Amino acid sequence: MMPDAIVLHTPLSEHDVTSLTIGDRVLLNGVLYTARDAAHKRLVELLQSGGPLPFDLSGQVIYYVGPSPAPPGRPVGAAGPTTSYRMDAYAPMLIRHGLRGMIGKGARNDAVKEAMRQHKAVYFAAIGGAGALTARSILSAEVIAYPELGPEAVRRLEVKNFPVIVANDVHGGDLYEEGVRRYARTA
Repeated sequence: MMPDAIVLHTPLSEHDVTSLTIGDRVLLNGVLYTARDAAHKRLVELLQSGGPLPFDLSGQVIYYVGPSPAPPGRPVGAAGPTTSYRMDAYAPMLIRHGLRGMIGKGARNDAVKEAMRQHKAVYFAAIGGAGALTARSILSAEVIAYPELGPEAVRRLEVKNFPVIVANDVHGGDLYEEGVRRYARTA
């Protein structure tokens, strides 16, 4: 458990995300969906063509991960975040259609940050390099779309106390930019 963490349950409400600010430590509980760039491309193409998505985006959180194969007795292997900028071309449209949160690592572009402000979504950072530890919070995993993508298929994960940090909030806060500012003042 993270001390002083905010415990949230998915799907996230507008109130959930508007109450968060950068640097908040959060424990997510409920369902997360996994998707990386190939799956994001397909999801956006479905939205553009008016087709149905494999899951309802409303209030949901997408984790940018392609978990490694599951060892015996576990739902997934290591499940560390992938670099988020690879999803930046697709994220604004998903946010406009109800996506409330994203989990990854690294900074986001201005279009994604603006979509988060306008449509009340949040970007969480997960700890890179700690995929085996993060996987302990995953209770179950089921492929729900694009099995041909292998580890990059869309999965429905059930999680308990999944640890993340708010990196971008709905108020325009950016933990990556704030970190640079703080370091520059102390250097």
